[in-house]
Amino acid sequence: MSSKAAAPSAAKAGAREWTGLAVLALPTLLISLDQSVLFLALPSLAEALKPTGTQTLWMMDIYGFMIAGFLITMGTLGDRVGQRKLLMIGAACVGLTSLLAAYSTSAETLIATRALLGISAATLMPSTLALISNMFHDPQERGRAIAVWASCFMAGTALGPVVGGVLLEYFWWGSVFLLGVPIMVVLLVLAPILLPEYRDAGAGKVDLLSVALSLGAILPVIHGLKELAKYGWDPLAAGAILAGLVVGALFVSRQRKLESPLLDLRLFSSASFSFALVVLLVSMVAMGGFYLFVTGYFQMVEGLSPMEAGLWMVPAALASIVSAQLAPTLVKRLPLGIVIGMGLGIGAVGYVLIAFVGPVGGLPLLVAGFVVVFFGSGPAGALGTHLVVSSAPPARGGSAAALSSISGDLGVALGIAVLGSIGSAVYRGQVQVPEGLPEGAARATGDSLESTLAAAGRLSPELGDQALAAARDAYTSGLNTVAVVCALVAATTAVIAMTALRGVGSGVADQADR
Repeated sequence: MSSKAAAPSAAKAGAREWTGLAVLALPTLLISLDQSVLFLALPSLAEALKPTGTQTLWMMDIYGFMIAGFLITMGTLGDRVGQRKLLMIGAACVGLTSLLAAYSTSAETLIATRALLGISAATLMPSTLALISNMFHDPQERGRAIAVWASCFMAGTALGPVVGGVLLEYFWWGSVFLLGVPIMVVLLVLAPILLPEYRDAGAGKVDLLSVALSLGAILPVIHGLKELAKYGWDPLAAGAILAGLVVGALFVSRQRKLESPLLDLRLFSSASFSFALVVLLVSMVAMGGFYLFVTGYFQMVEGLSPMEAGLWMVPAALASIVSAQLAPTLVKRLPLGIVIGMGLGIGAVGYVLIAFVGPVGGLPLLVAGFVVVFFGSGPAGALGTHLVVSSAPPARGGSAAALSSISGDLGVALGIAVLGSIGSAVYRGQVQVPEGLPEGAARATGDSLESTLAAAGRLSPELGDQALAAARDAYTSGLNTVAVVCALVAATTAVIAMTALRGVGSGVADQADR
């Protein structure tokens, strides 16, 4: 039956569904908090556990790696065993592994528990989105609900440093992991009461070889991109990306042959679904890479603490929440692609503003531009996710939600790698190393602002100030250049959205293939 015909009589959500949405918002907020809060805990954590440099990197990265690697598996598993059941299993595991991480006594233990925490968290995002899709049958209400879901994710990213800063002010480093425990307890108590169960009764067994191939495709690509972002060109990182792409081709080939694939490639037969994924990915390339430079400017150029930097990011997060909530209203009057494109165009203006930020006294303009950028990003996050999830039939809701999340993760990793490389190249080309610096300090100043900050403490006040001034000038030049690149990316993505999604309106959920 065509759901286009059914759309006008779609049942409206009641108090139970809207209260259930509040419950589903809790794990979404937690995931985004967990991805940023550990940065603040690193100094005290390093003092307590004495990790090596390699172990520190794995502490930071393993959580995100595991989430990205297991999203496809968990999205499909939820379709098979039940989305609510998987959500509750994942919530219990997140609560337990959060406790283990908080009380880790060695670097190795923390890395292992962070890996388990990432695998557990991978159950949450696809399950929450799939449940929203099945709780809200009216397209406009579903769009509003997904906008709330996207707003919680945006808010958590900005609030992570603030919440973490408050906890670390009064408690030990492990307290940042305990955030998840009460949230998961509330979820476990309320989920059976407020959330419906949904599963695909006709789904087959999970193909374990496909699970292995999906991990072998996603993990090396994201790891390689992160390594390129941190250290520049490296044959091993490039080889990891190439290996991941080869395994990815094998994964796709296997899915075409299976009667019950881990990832149903027929989802991509919907043009709106495919283009929405492209818009999400490309927009996150700009946002992910640029976020890195802005937080660096706050802390290394302006000298703000992580908590102070987090507070300066709150206005931008609020702007994105406002625009995400406005988007479902606007899409009643305008095509969805126009609304997304207008938002991305506004974001491009924000990037242009930041292109004029100076190394001295540039904080007001940076914050203003950042607010404009985030305001423009709200519709893409809310409506793009809505379009991806709504374009899939209910039996593939978990898989569609997983692909939406993966596109964002890959976009962030790609943005950090590409834009990080551009910014670093501009820095090295622009930095004017002061004369009279010792060889080691001169090399550090020519390399990066981070290295200069470390080296400046070993210099005389006069030489240290000169080195920092030169490094901050060069870093700001890199920020300006990256802002121009992001403006071009945002403008291009706006054109893609307006062109490819021009025929999609507020009834996007009502695709004939639903």
